[in-house]
Parts: sequence; C-alpha cells; structure tokens
Amino acid sequence: MSALSDKEFLRYNRHVMVGKIGEQGQAKFKQTHAIIVGMGGLGCPAAQYLAASGIGHLTLIDHDVIELSNLQRQVLYSNDDIGQTKVATAQKKLLAMNPLVAIDAIEESVFDVDFYELCQQADLILDCTDNPKTRKFINAICVETGSKLISASAIQANGQLVSFDFSQQDAPCYACLFPAEGESNLNCQTAGVVSPVLGVLGSLQATEALRLCLGENDNLHQLTLFDAWGMQFRKFKVNKDPDCAVCGSRRDT
Repeated sequence: MSALSDKEFLRYNRHVMVGKIGEQGQAKFKQTHAIIVGMGGLGCPAAQYLAASGIGHLTLIDHDVIELSNLQRQVLYSNDDIGQTKVATAQKKLLAMNPLVAIDAIEESVFDVDFYELCQQADLILDCTDNPKTRKFINAICVETGSKLISASAIQANGQLVSFDFSQQDAPCYACLFPAEGESNLNCQTAGVVSPVLGVLGSLQATEALRLCLGENDNLHQLTLFDAWGMQFRKFKVNKDPDCAVCGSRRDT
C-alpha cells in the first residue's frame, strides 16, 4: 500500500489522528477510485468531502450545465459559473481545493458512456442522480459488475440513503427496495427540496464511502430515512427479493 508523503500526512493529519483511520486508513483512501454520477445537489457535497478527504481518484459524470435555479442547493457553483458544464467546473474547483487527488470529468449522460467498463475500474459508485430511471440503470450495472453502490435521494424535506455490496451473492439491490411500479417519479424540479437536506444526504454518502474503504460494512443493505422537519433518522433493513428482476437470478450463478 502506498505510504503517505509528508505533504499528505500534514494535509490529512486530522484523519490520521482518528483511531479507526490512522495513516493506514488514509493510505486506503489514497488508493480508492470512486465514481460520482450526478454533480447536482447530492454530488456537490459528496465530491467536496471525498476530494478533501483524500480519495485518490474521482470520476465525475454529468451532462448538464449550471443554471440559476441550481444555485439554491448545488453549493459548489456560483453565479459566475452559470452556463458552464457542471463536471468541468466541479473538476476545476475540486482540484483547487486539493491538488493531490486525480479527478476525471466526463461531460456525458451516464447512458452514453461505457458505464459497465467504468464500474469495473472503480472501487465505489455514488449515485447522486435525481430520477428513478437513472438510479435503476446504475443499480442494474452495479449488480452486473459486483460493485459497491451508495445511493441517495432527497425531495422536499425528506431524504434517503442506502448502500449495497454486490460482491456478496445474497445482497439485495435497489430494485428489491423499489420495484418498477413502486417508486414515485417526483424529483427536485417537480416537487422542490429544502437545500440543506441535500447537503445532509450528500455528506452521508461521502461518510459511507469512507466507511466502506475502511471495511466498516455494518450499514450495508439498510435504508436510512431523514426527516428534516422532525429532525429524525429512521433505519430499516432491506431484504432481498428472490423474484427481483435485477438481482434475483444471481441466486443460481
């Protein structure tokens, strides 16, 4: 495992001081490649914390440009960035924040790239998108590639987080939790969202990514719900559906 340089040791000193991280854990972060799909309200805080934390290689995927209506919640961008692509702007700002990490910017829809190949090259996938069609596509590819997937979403004052490790043969998947007919098509654009809720969920995605790097697997396959108005968290176990159209067939492989 690659040791930390003197500059890295100084930059990440507060991590090194944490008992469950230490220098060895920080070196694991350095060796990790994480893909973030969606550089909106979730992807911005997730990417900021992962870059600041020293995740060695980030790949950002998003085809959108920055609009005025994004600035209420997509805190990586400013008024001067309107009209620029999200991933190129994010790449520039994240590298300015931490030049010790490598960041790739893919200015395309996740449907238009070889996402299967990308997932095979990465250690973690963060789904920071805002619609069920894209989440289900990402989930299906991650099941095929046996990837670790951290998915979050938020609408109005509520958010949810769930992570899966598809290298485990008996792992449930996102489609077990939300079958084709079981998820609303509402999103931030159609129903609105309280901006800090996205910050909470994006930060939780980054936290879960760091935990998985360290082998902290106790939160896998559990759905965490956050209610901002009640300031409450609830957690539920996600059970595998043996008849799931996406992952059910893995029982026989």
